[in-house]
Amino acid sequence: MIKEKGILFVLSGPSGVGKGTVRKALFEQDTELRYSISMTTRNPREGEEDGIDYFFKSRDEFEKLVSEGELIEYAEYANNYYGTPKAYVEQTLEEGKDVFLEIEVNGALQVRENFPEGVFVFLIPPSLEELKDRIVSRGTETEDKIKARLEAARGEIDMMDKYDYVVVNDDIDHAVEKVQSIVVSEHCKRSRVAKQYKQALEDDAK
Repeated sequence: MIKEKGILFVLSGPSGVGKGTVRKALFEQDTELRYSISMTTRNPREGEEDGIDYFFKSRDEFEKLVSEGELIEYAEYANNYYGTPKAYVEQTLEEGKDVFLEIEVNGALQVRENFPEGVFVFLIPPSLEELKDRIVSRGTETEDKIKARLEAARGEIDMMDKYDYVVVNDDIDHAVEKVQSIVVSEHCKRSRVAKQYKQALEDDAK
């Protein structure tokens, strides 16, 4: 019997493109996907549980894991580290479950270096004008911050060629359908199926 291994899917794109919205809508429809649990040095908030919401670590523990290459990406925000633990991802994939990671562009490029077998999906807005409208509609950004975000978005969109797939987020349902199609097509890839099939034949011959 073929033992199918899970696949790591990385959804990325410029800030304001709707990564979180697409990911939530996808998970409402696809209960088989596993969301990657992040590791952090910040204190747990009320109701948060270790190993469910985050893996909570001390700063020393986190830095030790970084030095040992046990994180496939990490970054520091507001004096706290956040990252994706390699062991959790690998264990979940071995169980045959797909892991889904929603992340900023810089983090995705780190994952590409440390976990090149992942499948990288770039979410883009229909236009920069649309992206600006989405950032403005949040009502949380000053004019200068909006300009800075758009400038950063232009630079991030230039990194599109580092990804395997590009999905235009013109409509949430359409974007989710496209991501689901990518998941199906990746599981049908000859290179992936052949490897699993050969392993099954070898195991059968023993």
